[in-house]
Formats: sequence, C-alpha cells, structure tokens
Amino acid sequence: MATIAATIITKNEVKNIEDCIKSLLWMDQIIVFDSGSTDGTIAICEKYGAKVIKTDWLGFGIQKNRALEAATKDWVFSIDADERITPELQQEILRVINGDHNFVAFKIPRQNFVLNRPVKYCLSSKSDAPIRLFKRGYAKFTNDVVHEKIIPDGNVASLKNVLLHFSFPDLATILKKVSLYSSLGAEKLAAKHVKSSVVKIFWHAIWSFIRMYFLKLGFLDGWSGFIIAFGNFEETFYRYAKLLEKNSAMAENNKKQNIAR
Repeated sequence: MATIAATIITKNEVKNIEDCIKSLLWMDQIIVFDSGSTDGTIAICEKYGAKVIKTDWLGFGIQKNRALEAATKDWVFSIDADERITPELQQEILRVINGDHNFVAFKIPRQNFVLNRPVKYCLSSKSDAPIRLFKRGYAKFTNDVVHEKIIPDGNVASLKNVLLHFSFPDLATILKKVSLYSSLGAEKLAAKHVKSSVVKIFWHAIWSFIRMYFLKLGFLDGWSGFIIAFGNFEETFYRYAKLLEKNSAMAENNKKQNIAR
C-alpha cells in the first residue's frame, strides 16, 4: 500500500484548522509549518497528532517547499487550512495512489464557498482545479511570495471529486486577504521590475472586475459573485497602487544615491 502525507502552512488559523485536520486523519502523516501562530492553532494541530514545525515566513512558495521537504511518505497532498477533503475524494485519492498508472500529479477541482454559499460560476470547479496531489520527489512549488504554483516532473491527470474550499466565510476575511495579497502581489511585481501608473491601477482593477463578474458569469452567483468580483477589483487596485508607491520610493532612493556620488 502506498503511503501519503498532508502538508499545511499556517498562521493564526484557529477558525479553520480543526476541520481541515479532521478531514486528513486517515493519512499516514500530517506536516504543519507554522509561522508564528498565537491563537491556539498549534495546540489544535498537536491535539490531532500533526507534526508541527515552527518557522519564520519567507512567502507562500518557499514555505510550501519547506513543508514538502519535511514529508517522508510516497505521495503528498498539499492543502490549505480553509480546505476540506470529502469522504468521496478520500476514496478516490486512495484509489489513484495505489493504482497502476504513469501519472505523478493530479489536479483537484475545488468547490468554493463565499459567505458560506457555494459558488457555481465565477469560481467553478471546472476553472479552479489546482494540482494538490503528487508523488514525492516529482513536484515542487515555485518560490513566488504569492500565487505560487506546483511544477510537476511528469504526467498530470485530474480527479473527479471536489475539494471543499471555504475561502471567504465573511467580509472581514475578504478585507484581510485583500490587504495581504495586494501587498505580496506588489512585492512580487516589484521584484520583476514591473512599473505602475495611475492609468495601470484603474485599468487592471476595472478589467479584473469585468473578467470575474461578466466574462466568468459572476453575476449568476448573485451577491456572492458581486463580492468576489469587487474583492478582485480591490485587491488589484491596491496591488498596483502599492507597486506605484514602491516605484516612487525606489526612484527617490536612486536619485539620492546619484546626488551623493
């Protein structure tokens, strides 16, 4: 029988982590990389027998690679604290990791919930199906500080059963994530020497709303669809606004250095 490990990165996930770990108790190993939780997250993880590794924070991609290095089983399932594995998905995972095939990684469709309501259109399971399950040693994450991706070394297939994703349970969580992801996104763009401007700020923000609300049919998801689209607008707006701030600070610093010379 093939063995499997779950890897999770956490920081102050007391509202999510217990339900997440309960959905993983059938696995052979649960690895939690925690970057400074102060809300009881660690105690909950240890209560259920998870191996908790306390560490600093270097960005989502690097953190997930560090957690991956700690896993020692044949297969790895990378899961976020706000995700849950259903019994149906559990059975499908066990079937494929013990099956006769040449796939090294599997995409998992996600059923997203916003304000505790299932989203059918703008974040559908057809369009949102990231790689989550992979053979250890055959995949790694990009080192991006945010919006990291898994790079597989081999053939990839898709599972049928969904992973439950409770991404935005309330407006407070949405605002918190807008602030976090816009800051990390600006940092990522700045590292690539991307330039921002007032025109870019509004263009990218408006386009993100149009894409999510109209092109991805978010309007069919009602209030939840509007919240997702507007949240995308806000995150994109502040990402490029913060990037413009970084651009200006860097230009001013360069100016001072030139004067000093």
